[in-house]
Formats: sequence, C-alpha cells, structure tokens
Amino acid sequence: MRIVIQRVSQASVTIDGQTKSSIGKGFLILIGIGRDDTEEDIKWLVNKIIGLRIFDDEKGGMMNRSIMDVGGEILVVSQFTLMASYKKGNRPSWIHAAPHELSIPLYRRFCNTLSEALGKPVGTGEFGADMQIGLQNDGPVTICMD
Repeated sequence: MRIVIQRVSQASVTIDGQTKSSIGKGFLILIGIGRDDTEEDIKWLVNKIIGLRIFDDEKGGMMNRSIMDVGGEILVVSQFTLMASYKKGNRPSWIHAAPHELSIPLYRRFCNTLSEALGKPVGTGEFGADMQIGLQNDGPVTICMD
C-alpha cells in the first residue's frame, strides 16, 4: 500500500456535482493498493497514521500532537494511480496496482480499521468513480508512506 497524507484545514469529495464526504481539520489520505498488499499492511499503516505527530500543540510547539490529540477528522480516497510504474516510456503502467477483487475489500477494510482506531466515522470517496477532491492544505504538510 502506498498512501499520501495531507494535513488539511478542510477537504471534500464531490461526485457528479454532489458532495459525498467532507471534513474539517485533519487528514486527507490518498491510498493506492498493490497486488501484494495484506491485512498486515493495513494494521501497520493505521497505527502509523493514528500516532503520527504532525499537528502543533497549544503552546506553538511544532508537530507535537497526533490526530487523536486534536480530535481531527480523516477523509480517505482510493487512488490507484499512486501505484504507477514509470520506468519505461512516458505512459505509466498499472501492473503493480491490485485488481478490483483484491483492492475493493482491502480499501473498505482500511477505512473501517481506521475508523475504529479514530473512534469516529472516516469520510470516503467512491471506489472507481470520477471524483473531484477539494482541500485546503494546512502548512502544507504532506507525508508519503509505503
């Protein structure tokens, strides 16, 4: 799995002109699922995300608080393009991306596990849909994890 975490003041997903999910302060997470990804990858990533200290504390200390500490929200959007292979030529290949029969259940499990760890619902996009993502970066702070 490959994720991109963006610390945001707000973020939303719109599909066909309708807002599917929106959040305030928290994380917008883009997730790409690979052919070899497992439940163990989900557990590891969720633990890292929940404990990631990238919010400022009340005294102005930079990056001392986690999403749990600030009561933040999370929006997760599937993005198979994160699994692009670009070594040959100029057109990306998707050979490393998991097929739908593997990626859809893992995406749902990731969102459910993250929601359980966060203690509140996690906003989502719609797997395979043409989504418009709106966000206001906070910082900006962007972290990539594999």
